[in-house]
Amino acid sequence: MAAIVWLIAGIVLAAAEMLTGDLTLLMLGAAALGTAGVSAATDLPVWGDALVFAAVSGVLFLGVRPALRRRFGTPPPNPTNADALPGKTALVLEEVAEYSGRVKLDGEVWTARPLDPNESYEPGVSVYVMKIDGATAVVWKGPL
Repeated sequence: MAAIVWLIAGIVLAAAEMLTGDLTLLMLGAAALGTAGVSAATDLPVWGDALVFAAVSGVLFLGVRPALRRRFGTPPPNPTNADALPGKTALVLEEVAEYSGRVKLDGEVWTARPLDPNESYEPGVSVYVMKIDGATAVVWKGPL
């Protein structure tokens, strides 16, 4: 009877993991399924099942979960979208000053502002994109 309870708990916890994506409930669900297996194979008392559950949970949380998070929690190897723009060059279309400016970056027109608010860049000048701040490219001409 205890094995069935552990089995149901394991399935429910593993299914509930789909709502969180943190791998916490999955580790608890796997520990409950492991405890269900041990409970079905042996005749341990309830406190014995609890110790098995705690031990398996500890192993999964300390050993398996960090490895899974490293493997599946890393960002893509190649930056995409706005993350790929810093470091590229852009052409100034309208004067880039502290509160205004436009640049052409990868074929698209972006609003821009200088990295140093005291600088301004004239149209036709090439600048480097230092970062993307919302929908604004923060640019720098580089050393003179």
